[in-house]
Amino acid sequence: MDNVHVLTNYVRRMTSALVNAGVKAVVISPGSRSTPLAYAFASTEGLDVYMQIDERSAGYFALGLAKTKGEPVVLLCTSGTAASNYYPAVTEAHYSRVPLVVITADRPHELREVGAPQAINQIQMYGNHVKYSVDFPLPEKNPDIDDFIDRHIQRALSVGLSAPVGPIHLNVPFREPLHIDFDMVVPTLTFKKRFEVTESLSAKLTEELSNLLIGASKGLIIAGELPIDLDKATFWKFAKMLKWPVLCDPLSNLRSEVPKDCMSLCITNYDAILKSPVFSEKVQPDTVIRFGAQPVSKPLSLFLKQARPANVIAVDESPEFRDPLGVVTHHVQGKPEAILQIFVKKPETSPYKQLWSEADEKASVIIESHVGVKGDEGAYSQTLFRHLPTQTDLISGSSMPIRDVDTFFGKTTKDVAIFANRGTNGIDGVVSTAIGIQAARRRPAWLLIGDLSFLHDVNGLIATRFHETDLTIVIMNNDGGGIFSFLPQAKTGTHFEELFGTPTGLTFDHIAKMYGAQYASVSTLQAFEEELSKEKVKPLRIIEVFTDRNLNVAAHRKLWDQVTRMLDFDE
Repeated sequence: MDNVHVLTNYVRRMTSALVNAGVKAVVISPGSRSTPLAYAFASTEGLDVYMQIDERSAGYFALGLAKTKGEPVVLLCTSGTAASNYYPAVTEAHYSRVPLVVITADRPHELREVGAPQAINQIQMYGNHVKYSVDFPLPEKNPDIDDFIDRHIQRALSVGLSAPVGPIHLNVPFREPLHIDFDMVVPTLTFKKRFEVTESLSAKLTEELSNLLIGASKGLIIAGELPIDLDKATFWKFAKMLKWPVLCDPLSNLRSEVPKDCMSLCITNYDAILKSPVFSEKVQPDTVIRFGAQPVSKPLSLFLKQARPANVIAVDESPEFRDPLGVVTHHVQGKPEAILQIFVKKPETSPYKQLWSEADEKASVIIESHVGVKGDEGAYSQTLFRHLPTQTDLISGSSMPIRDVDTFFGKTTKDVAIFANRGTNGIDGVVSTAIGIQAARRRPAWLLIGDLSFLHDVNGLIATRFHETDLTIVIMNNDGGGIFSFLPQAKTGTHFEELFGTPTGLTFDHIAKMYGAQYASVSTLQAFEEELSKEKVKPLRIIEVFTDRNLNVAAHRKLWDQVTRMLDFDE
């Protein structure tokens, strides 16, 4: 077997093993050293292949695909700093528990640490941010190498897909020449299949949890970011049985498709109503069940930390359960569905639930009637959310956008799924993540993002030149970092603008023109409503909304004060 056939057998075996382990999509950034694998992936039937020439954006694009599909997605790049550019997305994947399969092509061993071009130390380069890392052997005619490939890829995927799910890293060195034989028969794998065994709750644990639920008189369900395929009907059946209010983070996706008979259980305005010390004191819970990660809301976090309920049950598929507040008393390692099967008999009425639902309804009246002022991002966001048709996806940037989603996206019967990168809460890579989500979901998507976050990932738009896209980007351009205006340092004045406000004076009409996007700029709510009513005629659409940081802060605080006064007056 000559070198070309040895190399072809090697990369064909890798791609076959990845497909056998559940990989259905791969994101490739062009480069020389990764040529053999790029050819192998592109010519493998059953794989969706995406191109993104910017590796940092490619990482987030793949993150969006994997986050949405709940399946492993491969990232492939050449050697050198191309691999370094994956690091931000790998970090987000680690903390968001997203199954990325990072494959970095590498120089052969004799070209490492000798000054060869594009040769950096890629061994375990992502450190503890990946669950598994392996440096593959060079291709050679050796059945032991074949077995190594078959089993190590399955082993790596098994680790990456076990709780907590996370990214893995395969470093693959190649010697030149880098050509493969496209006509060569795909090799037969020596490893066939992995079986995953899932277990329901034991009788003993079911009894113990049932007793906790029965004994609770002031019970809360808190829903953080949850899998997109969660059975909502079963979830709401469980909540109805308990008659407990459900504080629904926007990323739980429980605010949408809410059954009509569960509307009073779905609490969406907790961030606003928990700013009232009077109400917070009145609704101290004795038992909490939290599904998923801790929600976005800071008032909710402060409320739980101060209340320290007697029982806080965290339902998490990982033994490394998430408890940033230090209040969890019971950890159930497993998927939400295991807990949702518990049945207990509760009283027909719940005064505690009534307190929450009445406050939530009154807050909804105030928030839904919010008209805002010029420069108020909340009013624009609320208008956008009302406009969203059913069967669409909303992707939120970090900082101010996700907080406006939390405040202004209320419960609805419409099918609108919400996504965001909250593993590390970074503002980078959001454009690429949104494009990846849209590519996976294949339905209209809307991205709400700030101007600095958009600037961080302008290169992500390159992907729209290679793949079909149906994305509308709404940029809240407040000329800087709007979220900092809500923080204490905004009151000092000294050096605030140069260190935190960071105005750039940039607008994005030229970016839109560069990518052939449908573009509009607006500076009034009426103009924004008119623009939203217009037909989308291009695959990529950008609406730039000019806002004012100071006016935005004032409008938000006025709204929150209205809710607080209402609750305090009721008391």
